[in-house]
Parts: sequence; structure tokens; C-alpha cells
Amino acid sequence: MKIFAIGQNYSEHNKELNSKHPSEPVVFMKPDTALLKNNKPFYVPDFSQDLHYEAELIVKINRLGKNIAPKFAHRYYAEIGLGVDFTARDLQRRLKDEGKPWEISKAFDNSAVIGSFIPVDALGVVQDIRFRLEKNGIIVQNGHAADMIFPIHELIAYISRYFTLKIGDIVFTGTPAGVGKVIPGDNLQGYIFDQKMFDFDIK
Repeated sequence: MKIFAIGQNYSEHNKELNSKHPSEPVVFMKPDTALLKNNKPFYVPDFSQDLHYEAELIVKINRLGKNIAPKFAHRYYAEIGLGVDFTARDLQRRLKDEGKPWEISKAFDNSAVIGSFIPVDALGVVQDIRFRLEKNGIIVQNGHAADMIFPIHELIAYISRYFTLKIGDIVFTGTPAGVGKVIPGDNLQGYIFDQKMFDFDIK
């Protein structure tokens, strides 16, 4: 299985990181060793002093696809979930400043947290989904899929131009504003509407 992730897909998040508005989706990948499931604790790696959470809607691909047109993209998934794209922000900044690839700041072990999934049919209009992240019981991110620069169907179509999508592949669709640091002792809980999708500790 492949894990695709989208950067810079919410305008307000781009502002908080002083990132430019992208003209096309920003795609990067994580290996399967990045997966962290079943509410297992996340251990802060020793190579970062500025580890950030990024809550994101995630889409699970359910059929083989290549060069998918946006109008047909809805046929390629049936579930949406919520996850966390962990980022070693200090490492990412340094690598960007040096003009080097920043994959290791995003794709390290356990950096892709995946919670539970909800059938699309139970969610209504996909681009009207609301989600939030709570850190230690306080809301730190409030997301609305309508605010995506590139909607889910466009993301699926774009990715499939370059990569064959297979059953079980995952797409992280980008994070809204409010990203921030985690330290040992923190607790993260994620919700789609009012349904809890994950609840895990930082150690």
C-alpha cells in the first residue's frame, strides 16, 4: 500500500507557515512503516525538538485506478477517516533552507497516524465535512473540507496521473490552520463532526 499526502491545501495554514499558494497539488509520500494505528502512543523521535501535529481528513482507495477524471473520482473510495501527519518542523526548515529534499521530516516511522473510518454514505456531502483536533481537551484545529484549495476529487485525479492507485492506498488531504508542537504527556483526540476518530498519547 502507498500513503500519499498533500501539502499546502488550506490557505490559512499556508499563511501561518508563510507558504505560497500552490498552483497545483503538492504531493509527497510516506512508506508503510510510517503508519500508526489503533490509538497506539506516539513516541517523539530524538532527532526533532519541534515536532508538530497536522490533523487531516484521509481517504481510503477501494479500487484500481489510473488517469482518473475528477468526475469519476467518487467511484474510487467509500470511506473517509481522520489522521495526523506528524512533521519534524525544525528538520523540515533546515532541509528546505539548504535546498534539499525534506522527506525524512515527514516520512519517518509512525509519522502517519490513522484513526477509524466512516462510510461516505453516512457523511453527506464530502466537501462539507467538518473535523477538529483537540490537544489535552482544548480545540487546536477546526477544519472544513470546503476550505480545501484542491478538493478531494481533484486530488485523486491529480495523483492518479502519476501513480496507479491500488486498493488500500491512503490519501492525506492536507491540514487546516492551527498546527503546533507536541511534547511527551500530551493527548490528541480527533473528531469528524462529533464522532471520535482517534485518541492517543504522546510519549
